[in-house]
Amino acid sequence: MGCEPQREPERLAPRSPQITDVAWGRMEVEGLGAGRDFKLYPGGGRAWDWNETATHHSPGIQPADVAELIERGCRVVVLSQGMEKTLGTCPDTLRILRERRIPVHVAETREAVRIYNELARRQPVGGLFHTTC
Repeated sequence: MGCEPQREPERLAPRSPQITDVAWGRMEVEGLGAGRDFKLYPGGGRAWDWNETATHHSPGIQPADVAELIERGCRVVVLSQGMEKTLGTCPDTLRILRERRIPVHVAETREAVRIYNELARRQPVGGLFHTTC
């Protein structure tokens, strides 16, 4: 009788929630309900409060905004620009993602939702979604 080492069962990464609806000023997210702006990541998400990181339309999404996505194991990040593409992305934010070799997609909100939902079916993805301007 040989002794074989016990292998730990493979752990599946938590799935990123799907966005089920998006309209001006409102999004619905699987398991989270409806809200205005969201921060989504593998295993869940929450409301995205710009005041936490002093985010404004310009220069836009701050490095601190994506820090939580990185900490939660996102292998790719989707950043929305708003419905009228008025939300910028700070160059330092893109630099940090690039340095960590995390692919990033920046798009108008409806397109960002489409990209995010497609990626969420296959891999741990995170996103920041702004549903107005």
